[in-house]
Amino acid sequence: MRLAKVFPKLLLLLCFVAVCGGCGTDSGPTGGITVSAAASLKDAFNEIGVLYKTKTGTRVNFNFAASGVLQRQIETGAPIDIFASAGENQMNDLATEGLIDEDSRRNFAGNELVLVVPRDSKASLTRFNDLTRSEFAKIAIGNPKTVPAGQYTEQVFDKLGLKDAVQPKLVFAEDVRQVLDWVERGDADAGVVYATDARIAGEKIRVVATASEDSHTPILYPVAVVKNSRQKQAAQQFVEVVMSAEGQAILQKYGFTAAAGK
Repeated sequence: MRLAKVFPKLLLLLCFVAVCGGCGTDSGPTGGITVSAAASLKDAFNEIGVLYKTKTGTRVNFNFAASGVLQRQIETGAPIDIFASAGENQMNDLATEGLIDEDSRRNFAGNELVLVVPRDSKASLTRFNDLTRSEFAKIAIGNPKTVPAGQYTEQVFDKLGLKDAVQPKLVFAEDVRQVLDWVERGDADAGVVYATDARIAGEKIRVVATASEDSHTPILYPVAVVKNSRQKQAAQQFVEVVMSAEGQAILQKYGFTAAAGK
């Protein structure tokens, strides 16, 4: 029984090591800080990491994955200094558990949810309601259990009364970038991703609809210093760089919107 309880925690820690290994494992005062960030932030945060190092001389080791996966890694004690989530729920849970420094928490960006199809798709799709049609057999979304984009997508389907009709067609991805990959390759007939991800894909996909703001809860990205960080000053500096005019300009360059009520 003890082994059964310990194994999931061990597995999450091993996943953290595997994902973060390529980013540099010598975290610490000389090795840099470790930032766990939602997959949709990858391109913007890589650039912000360069800005941060220029300003502070400290390197950033990034760990990109679905926000729910990152949340569980923090809960199991992974050595993380900063958490940047694509949704408020994951950050709220960590706050309730006392695992983040709440004074450091900031909403730093917003996003939109869009419906995309492969570039060469011949299907006539102009709105989310069209997904009920027979030609859309595979619809890719982020796994709602761990991916905020998937949770927002479920809300859209509920709002539009599509849940029962599309449920048998859904294929769940580990994060929004995997959804994007499946649509780009034609392995899915359609997918739901953030507007920023669609922008990264460029001409590899086509955006056919944008979810209305009233069809889901606001998409907000919060960032905070993790409570057990051994480099809280350096971690706080990262938050400040993200919130700076230069950091915000980088986020806007990649299509993120300003966060209301920072």
